[in-house]
Amino acid sequence: MSHANATLTPAGRLRLAKLVVDRGWSYARAAERFSISVTTARRWAMRYRELGEAGMVDRSSRPRRCPNQLPQRTERRIVKLRVTRRWGPARIAYHLNLNPSTTHKVLQRYRCPRLKWTDPATGVRIKTSRADKRRYEHAAPGDLVHVDVKKLGRIPNGGGWRFRGHRAGRQNRSRKPAGYAYLHHAVDDHSRLAYSEIHADEKKETAVAFWLRAEAHFAGCGITVRAVLTDNGNAYRSRLWAKTLGNRIKHRRTRPYRPQTNGKVERFNRTLLEEWAYAAEYFSEDDRAAAYPDWLHHYNHHRGHTALKGKSPADRVPNLSGQNN
Repeated sequence: MSHANATLTPAGRLRLAKLVVDRGWSYARAAERFSISVTTARRWAMRYRELGEAGMVDRSSRPRRCPNQLPQRTERRIVKLRVTRRWGPARIAYHLNLNPSTTHKVLQRYRCPRLKWTDPATGVRIKTSRADKRRYEHAAPGDLVHVDVKKLGRIPNGGGWRFRGHRAGRQNRSRKPAGYAYLHHAVDDHSRLAYSEIHADEKKETAVAFWLRAEAHFAGCGITVRAVLTDNGNAYRSRLWAKTLGNRIKHRRTRPYRPQTNGKVERFNRTLLEEWAYAAEYFSEDDRAAAYPDWLHHYNHHRGHTALKGKSPADRVPNLSGQNN
């Protein structure tokens, strides 16, 4: 369709062509009459001779051949990974050995909304801020470790409501209150290497004991922790926590009511919800907890991260690189 300011609309082209073909006007005269070039006047007159009035409409500008276009099967794989796994264009590209800009164009062509504009549970588009978030990354492993606790509702025996429906979920829950599980995390800022445990509470004694094991784990990976970032929870404001860190590890706190400050571990929480906690149907909390170590190993050693350009956290830790098996 011609744009609003076009010199010739399909009706105008038809009038021009009839003046040349039916009334014998020259190309130059017709071009001067409609304020166009002689070449344009000749084009529409020739189309009128060949196709009649049907030749006055716009033709598609799409090329007949696109040698560099992705196969349709690859495009379908891109869209399938976006819908089923909710991956971003960069992670899809690293998985399929493509360029991130290529997968981004495919997702745009199929009108897939950005992940940050959709609901994590349903995938439905929601309103959100388009403002870019400020990103930072420390230069070496151990420069900063993000520590947090994720409170997660336990699955009652028989299954929860997400897969069995609200009615069945309420019946299973009413038999015995399921309560909550508390996932303690420690995520290295530079490598995204994560150490995590499931506990029954978030008391200071539990948090301190978890941190001692996490620090030992990082030390076994060749990482010396120099600073820790936590929120303002009771456990992290206790004297026991401060005494445990001592002078050897600097303690930093997030801004109140600003979880974005502890963004690395918050992103880890979102990932485990999508790829472990609610990714499959579990019939008890024990079933889900039993699957956690394998998923955590996959996260640290095999899962490609978009922030790491498709590499796993272990690839950024010198003592672990080359041991992804």
